[in-house]
Amino acid sequence: MNLHEYQGKQILKGYGIPIQEGIVAETVEQAVEAAKTIQQQSGKNIVIIKAQVHAGGRGKGGGVKVAKNLDEVKEKAGAIIGMRLISPQTSAKGKLVSKVLIAEDMYYPGPSEPKEFYMSVLLNRAKGRNVIVYSPQGGMDIEHVAETTPDLIFKEEIDPAVGLRDFQCRKIAYHLGLSGDAFKNMTKFIANLYKAYESIDASLFEINPVLKSSDDKIIAVDAKVTVDNNSLFRHKDIEAMRDVLEEDPTEVEADSHGLNYVKLDGNVGCMVNGAGLAMATMDIIKLAGGDPANFLDVGGTANAARVEQAFRIILKDANVKAILVNIFGGIVRCDRVAQGIVDAYKNIGDIKVPIIVRLQGTNAEEAKKIIEQSGLKVYSAIQLQEAADLVKQVVKS
Repeated sequence: MNLHEYQGKQILKGYGIPIQEGIVAETVEQAVEAAKTIQQQSGKNIVIIKAQVHAGGRGKGGGVKVAKNLDEVKEKAGAIIGMRLISPQTSAKGKLVSKVLIAEDMYYPGPSEPKEFYMSVLLNRAKGRNVIVYSPQGGMDIEHVAETTPDLIFKEEIDPAVGLRDFQCRKIAYHLGLSGDAFKNMTKFIANLYKAYESIDASLFEINPVLKSSDDKIIAVDAKVTVDNNSLFRHKDIEAMRDVLEEDPTEVEADSHGLNYVKLDGNVGCMVNGAGLAMATMDIIKLAGGDPANFLDVGGTANAARVEQAFRIILKDANVKAILVNIFGGIVRCDRVAQGIVDAYKNIGDIKVPIIVRLQGTNAEEAKKIIEQSGLKVYSAIQLQEAADLVKQVVKS
């Protein structure tokens, strides 16, 4: 589950990490009032207006503006709220901005120059270890830095048996070129960041930029946080932060029915039980000359009602030209799934796309008879190759 910047920052603050303070606003009037409060707290007229969407590269898409007075806050907040923000990390349609963060200006004058760094914490799945990725060149052009000067991207792997060690925090601060108070503050920042990452069962913390201010404070100016959905049962406070308006409406609907659904860009819909079988099914579709239109796992307790909902979800995608149902009957009985397919077909009405059904396992033969005796235009398959051939046949036609 992705969080907004302001939500991620509040989590960081709870673990003792200095953040760029701000107030969320959903209207221009609220933005102006928030700016007044920030000005009073900071003692500075300048505030930063930041679009709150689940996407990076907001600055490049016009979603981050500097306002020098309240008139500019009104003007620029009005331009951002309601806009469709298009960045390198959004689709061509962009993201609708429904709220902004009015934040304090952290780039104030002082004894030294401010400097931006990049830092993230994530899991290296290949090695089964968390890793801190960091760079002395943070900011909007971090992708360009990674592409053109990969030697400026550093990685520090964490041994899960002992966790993050003090010497590793010092090593990171050293590679960032820090010294004195900035060095000490950075080591503390890193330790608390990693503690926060582990404590909330995050799958990603990305802070870009991490700012060394002109008075050597280390501050999280941004925060991109992703939490493992499977851990939300023990983080109810974080689960309550979910913003369904930022998610695909079809995926939200599927989740409400207990379906694991991810929309893709292909033309063959998939209905499968089990994530591994779903991946194999998508491979079959590709080998047959089609492209998967979705990942949809109905789970191990698929019943007629759930199968019907799965069909309705798949059919909302206008790109779907065929549907492949590939069920292995272990816990779930194939005849129940088959009856669910027949009932769904009748309840939904005229389904114009061809449906290919492969049912194997418990009561597979009974299931095949139910499909064949239903009189519906459903192709039945037993073997994977047979299903693949049918996919190829209907996609070509």
